[in-house]
Amino acid sequence: MKLLETLGKGIDLISNIFGRIGWLLILYAMVLGLFEVILRYVFNSPTQWIALTIQFSMVLLACVAGPYALNNNEFVKLDVFYERLSNRTKAIVDTFTSVLTYLYLYVLITRGFDAAFASFRRLEMTPTSVQLPVYPLKFAIPIAAIITMLVVLKKSAMDIRTIVGNQMEVEQSINHDEKTH
Repeated sequence: MKLLETLGKGIDLISNIFGRIGWLLILYAMVLGLFEVILRYVFNSPTQWIALTIQFSMVLLACVAGPYALNNNEFVKLDVFYERLSNRTKAIVDTFTSVLTYLYLYVLITRGFDAAFASFRRLEMTPTSVQLPVYPLKFAIPIAAIITMLVVLKKSAMDIRTIVGNQMEVEQSINHDEKTH
């Protein structure tokens, strides 16, 4: 149990770091977006690089926000039905739906690394006047998917613990009742 708790805390730490990176990316996009608007409309001197780097930051934001939001239960669920369920039933539902998540993340990781390595081999650059390498961004996607997989594994372990834990409590309660009678 200590190992699971330590791993869980490590995953939480990584997730929180991703959240802070996301905060910085939003700040970057806001400040430079405003700067670009001022340059374009006030000074009639637009840049060629700001819009491109903001696009890059938005892709990175999606990469870091996913694991952070999932770890902090910030994704939207069908709460109309889900909220009324017991903790054990929620854990059972989450366990079944996590199978789809594992499949999606597996494809994202394997295909993402294939695309990233292909981009790296070609030394792919942006097709704009400002040439920026694309492959680091393409590597960010499967790496973020791996972190997301760790968060899903942690949540699955907690769900299994909830499912089995409640069953163990029931069995302990029955055994206790049998001994007292």
